[in-house]
Amino acid sequence: MCEILGDLHTHTLYSRHAYSTIQENVTAAAARGIEVLGSADHFSSMLFPSNDLRNFQFFANQVIWPRTWDGVTVLRAAEADIVTLKGGLFGQDIAVPESIVGRPYKLDRSLFERVTENLDYLVASVHNSDFTAGATVAQTTEMYVGALENPRVFILGHTGRSGVPYDIDTVLTCARERHKLIEINEHSLAGRSGDPTHRTCRQIAERCAELGVGVCVNSDAHLAWQIGGYERVTSLLEEIHFPEELIMNRSRAALLPELDAAGVCQGL
Repeated sequence: MCEILGDLHTHTLYSRHAYSTIQENVTAAAARGIEVLGSADHFSSMLFPSNDLRNFQFFANQVIWPRTWDGVTVLRAAEADIVTLKGGLFGQDIAVPESIVGRPYKLDRSLFERVTENLDYLVASVHNSDFTAGATVAQTTEMYVGALENPRVFILGHTGRSGVPYDIDTVLTCARERHKLIEINEHSLAGRSGDPTHRTCRQIAERCAELGVGVCVNSDAHLAWQIGGYERVTSLLEEIHFPEELIMNRSRAALLPELDAAGVCQGL
């Protein structure tokens, strides 16, 4: 298995259940030889009881981060919750009438638009699946397809552990056509090897290989030392003889053209 030199789904202290700063994450990435670090904190109702823009200004000011930091290419991202069966994302239905200093906006834009406008890409994930209760497989498939069709979404996050069944081939084909990536998530494999999450993750990886769908191997790190750690995922991929050329975050050179092709972040 090739070295995987990009980690596009990591968290900082901002996510509230993670414990490292962005500087600590960058330092850890550099020490591990990571070429590209994607910082993708939660953009979700799980963070704050109020959805005021002031609570999310952490994302808006990431433009001050250097693009190359301690030798690592740093990408600005968020892990946005999927919240509707149409693939709607958190914040799309939340109005933002005022700026963070209380000045009324002249143009109506949603919380989603205000928060994500300066980010490079989004990871779209299901965390609270209550809204899918009673849904058919056709509906949950439409949910993931709808998320992939969002122009800001680059990665479909940890579908293997979300507990939401869907038609794998339909979703993977959609991802392939749009140059979007299916995440194979290290954190998802932390449980016992025989549990349903492991079986689902393996099935997704096998179909990605068979259908020629690009994947993104991510740590989902909540501590700096976890960044770039993919021991469980690489073991799985080696077992199924997964094609290295479909691991799109294996290097900076492989990743950046895929970002361009997906249309989420161009000209890096």
